[in-house]
Amino acid sequence: MAEHPSVSIVMPVRDESDHIDAALDAALAQDYEGPLEVVVADGGSTDGTFGVVERRAASDSRLTLVDNPDGHAASGLNRAIAASTGDVIVRCDGHAELSPSYVRTAVRVLEETGAANVGGRQAAVGDRPLQRAIATAMTSPLGVGNSRFHYSQTAGPVDTVYLGAFRRSAIESVGGFDESLIRNQDYELNHRLATSGQVVWFDPRLEVTYRPRSSLGGLWRQYFSYGAWKRRMLSRSPGALKVRQLAPPLLVIALLLSIGLLAAGRPIGWLAPAGYGVFLVGGTAVEALRHRPGAMLLAPALVVMHIGWGLGFLVGRARA
Repeated sequence: MAEHPSVSIVMPVRDESDHIDAALDAALAQDYEGPLEVVVADGGSTDGTFGVVERRAASDSRLTLVDNPDGHAASGLNRAIAASTGDVIVRCDGHAELSPSYVRTAVRVLEETGAANVGGRQAAVGDRPLQRAIATAMTSPLGVGNSRFHYSQTAGPVDTVYLGAFRRSAIESVGGFDESLIRNQDYELNHRLATSGQVVWFDPRLEVTYRPRSSLGGLWRQYFSYGAWKRRMLSRSPGALKVRQLAPPLLVIALLLSIGLLAAGRPIGWLAPAGYGVFLVGGTAVEALRHRPGAMLLAPALVVMHIGWGLGFLVGRARA
């Protein structure tokens, strides 16, 4: 690549009025020395997000707004990429805040590693006690297994990363994002890159602030949907299956079997729920000793994430 290749930050959004200004501020405040633009694809926002971006685009030539009538992230990403000009495509969300050096570091890591896509840690943070507990669950192996982009401090090749900075040529070589997927489109694209012989690289310096759901209901809907769409994606790409993805559905099956055993008067039915209870109590204690924010509310967040994802994977319908 050139010393300072042109960079396009692409951002699919819908109803992000609470976070869009912060996301745009962070994207436009990059300390990158080369050409940089931000392309936002709005998926039919009804909360004023479109107007916010439209007003800001009128006063900043680096910002472009395009329409995404499908309303889905994958189609929004493809439309934003099509409207962009950069040799490097940086994916961002309307509720994510890039660190000031993110683009500069990503371009350097792309050059150093020769990777097709580089990305870093999803640094989940919360403002209220429950949201902080959810953030802790999302940045701990207790909640996400060995999914490294949530917590790792070690750089290297991985199966997927959070968001990511891509060579445009790499995205084009595999046909862009799969618009039939409402969830897991990032994971599926990274899987296609890897199976085509290209490298997806994790670097912990590429940290992005992420604002998680602030209610258990919202978290449940998010993770149930994750599970359902993961099953749909894996049905077409079974080679992408990772062991960690089997843990939630196996937990749900074990708990359901326990209910049946207890109903039949078999005391052994207490084994699975008791073991899971020990896991939750022990995990809460460990995170509390580490002084993680919201640790005392960690157990409900973990239960919702595990059971929601597991049930979604087993019985959820992958619906738009």
